[in-house]
Amino acid sequence: MSSFDFWPPLLIAAKLGVAILCGGAIGVERELNRKPAGLRTNILICFGSALYMVVSRHISGGAPYTDPARLAAQVVAGIGFLGAGVILQARGSVTGLTTAATIFVVGAVGICSGEGLFPLALFSTISIILVLVVLRKVERVIVRRARLFHYHLKTNDPAEFLEQLMNLLETQQLRLEDFDVNEITGPEHEVKFSVITSLEGNRRLMHSLRGLGKFLRTSTDER
Repeated sequence: MSSFDFWPPLLIAAKLGVAILCGGAIGVERELNRKPAGLRTNILICFGSALYMVVSRHISGGAPYTDPARLAAQVVAGIGFLGAGVILQARGSVTGLTTAATIFVVGAVGICSGEGLFPLALFSTISIILVLVVLRKVERVIVRRARLFHYHLKTNDPAEFLEQLMNLLETQQLRLEDFDVNEITGPEHEVKFSVITSLEGNRRLMHSLRGLGKFLRTSTDER
């Protein structure tokens, strides 16, 4: 028999310790990439999921007609709310989906730890980190670092500007993702639009747009 069998609190401590280790490993990767859910958030999610699983086992005590998985199911529902909270939607661009998915699987790792499935928890942690680190590089190569660029400028004739913009995008084989016009004092209008293109494509587009309006500026979302 192991020390865990003689002293159950040691097993509980091991479960929570593995949860902290796994959540911290994933959180470090998120922290290095400056994501909304970083080191502390992922540790707390993994630790909390494991703690709920431990408490669920303690409450049931192996009694008949009890289901310790019911509390774990509620953990999954709660993590869904956390994931929804980190998803941002702005002007047709949705960001934070990877962070939300990471939160979801970190909760699953915590449940594995709380159930004592240490090899599965560690294997899952390594797999998650590999997906986040390695596949990010593969994805960038495949899409050639395509990003959603947002452009803001001012023009006196938004209708004419839109026509010129559509001709310009057609020439550069790009597609308009979003377009909005706000009236400012006087004859000027503020135009906002979005285009998916590469860094080189953004430079070419910026060069062409300077002749169509003034006070041009741009921002981007990493895809």
